[in-house]
Amino acid sequence: MTSDSIETLSARYGPYYKWILTTTGMMAAMTMILTSTMVNVAVPSIMGAYGVGQDQAQWMSTAFLATMTASQLLGAWTIAAVGPRAGYLGAVVLFTIGSLMGAAAPNIDVLIVSRIVQGFAAGVVQPMAMVTIFRVFPTEQRGLALSVYGMGIMIAPILGPVVGGMAIDTWSWRHLFLVPLPIAGLSFVLGAVFMPTRDPDIKRLRFDWVGYALVVGTIIGVMTFIANGQRDGWTSSASMMRGLIGLVCGVSFVFSQLRSDSPILDCTLFKNPQFVAAAVLGFVFGAGNFGSTYIIPVFVQSVQNFTPTAAGMVTVPAGMVLMVMFPIAGRLVDTFPVRYLAIFGLLVFAFGAMLLHSTDVNTAYWTLAYYVVIGRVGMSVMMPAINVTALKSVTPEQLNQGSGAINFIRLMGGAVGVNGLVAFMERRAEFHGASYTATQTPENSSSRALLEQVADILHAVGVPDAIVQPGALHYLSRVVEAQANTMGFKDGFMLLTVVFILALVPAWTMGRVKSPPSINKKK
Repeated sequence: MTSDSIETLSARYGPYYKWILTTTGMMAAMTMILTSTMVNVAVPSIMGAYGVGQDQAQWMSTAFLATMTASQLLGAWTIAAVGPRAGYLGAVVLFTIGSLMGAAAPNIDVLIVSRIVQGFAAGVVQPMAMVTIFRVFPTEQRGLALSVYGMGIMIAPILGPVVGGMAIDTWSWRHLFLVPLPIAGLSFVLGAVFMPTRDPDIKRLRFDWVGYALVVGTIIGVMTFIANGQRDGWTSSASMMRGLIGLVCGVSFVFSQLRSDSPILDCTLFKNPQFVAAAVLGFVFGAGNFGSTYIIPVFVQSVQNFTPTAAGMVTVPAGMVLMVMFPIAGRLVDTFPVRYLAIFGLLVFAFGAMLLHSTDVNTAYWTLAYYVVIGRVGMSVMMPAINVTALKSVTPEQLNQGSGAINFIRLMGGAVGVNGLVAFMERRAEFHGASYTATQTPENSSSRALLEQVADILHAVGVPDAIVQPGALHYLSRVVEAQANTMGFKDGFMLLTVVFILALVPAWTMGRVKSPPSINKKK
């Protein structure tokens, strides 16, 4: 089999090859990540189709994110074992299989399995594409290249609800799984031509099955603890067992990696203060990115009664702004100290989240869209700064591991962020509901006036007297529930604001990073 190295392909296709390769890698990653948020607008439809509750339906999102997070660690092993081209094509095929399973799923269990398959493919392809793009560009253009790649990673989850909403309103929720397949097919063709093959000089790595099992156990334990804690009780025996499993597996995983001669997560990376700072910000970035992308469509559907398409369209202006901002952000990363860019991005996103905290049922569409745009401007500056800091702070031998680790941490932040944010909002909504209920007394003049108005309306339409008062009280309870739900969302936006402000501390430690000479050397 002919070996198509980066040098060979660059000579064959000329100076534009590096951008062709960037487009190829970004296309597959963007297509797969798109599906991570498409289901956010389909949860009510799927619950109705299978007759399941929110506790089961939410696993469509959780399973995808958790599996995608775990499979990030396979990037370095895949490159060493089969090479970027074979790994890339295999991931596209696996993603296609998962999509077809989801479209034909006869029950919720098969649907969740299909999301696991999709998430596994999405996790493998991201660090592989990222490292390949990093290697093909000279040092002075890597910030721009990674910002363009990051544009696909950022835009995909933002456009997911748009595509999902349009598919549901036009066809059905099952078409969510079929829409990405044409682009996946194009990605396969481009990957077969332009992705480099395995470098014979790279030593094949022994796969650490024990370590991988431990990290999967850690993710499952932590995710199930967060996802089910509000329902089962945070201190219940079931919740404590899940948390204990996650903790034991996590500690065992760290010890296993420190003693392994071929770790799937190189823990020595965390001896580097610059990498640690980038990792912390990557975790926060993932939590804010996936957390806000999840709750914004749910917020406008639950509070403002938007249709799925309208809910998805709230993020469209932000996606358009991102397309403009990412190349600019890449140039900034190549020019200015990364810590100032990271601080700027954190403050801008926190400001956007604080503005979303002020919204309610009366907030106009364009006001919501404007607030979302502000937050995404901050993220467009943060992501290339984080990636460049992480990859420039490692040695050439650690480049593959560093890429997989930073993507793993970012997606772990996303998985924890979505589950943690939902659990926090549910708890806050319950708190506000109890508080509002306590104020519904005969002395509450506003509530009495509302009950009288509702009773008059029911009388006017011919409702029997026997059920007028119960009907009015039921309406009042729905009003209280809606208001408590709204306050829960507002508290969720405030939580994001606080977390991003606290992240200013590690951002300040991200000084100007000098790359190792062997990485900077232009081939």
